[in-house]
Amino acid sequence: MTNPQDEPDQEVISLEGPVELIGGNLTLRIPLEHGGRVLAPYARGIGVIDGEDLVIEIPPWLAEKLNIHENSLVFVDNKNGKFNITRSAANDLPPEPAD
Repeated sequence: MTNPQDEPDQEVISLEGPVELIGGNLTLRIPLEHGGRVLAPYARGIGVIDGEDLVIEIPPWLAEKLNIHENSLVFVDNKNGKFNITRSAANDLPPEPAD
């Protein structure tokens, strides 16, 4: 099996989505058909395939470092041959007024 970092023509993918609270853990669920299949090799050791999703549990230390919680938006990508999670700037926008 090849190491994703060794692939010179790797497909770079970047997705934005919400953090969910599942079983008491902050979790990302990335549908395989919408990028999870590409990201799965980069998430080896931290992610698992569950049905049609790549599932990543976010450790508490990382959630604290990124200042994220349930319903926060994050970006995930495979830039530089690594699985990366970053906080979305959308978290800092004021809430939209209710109608």
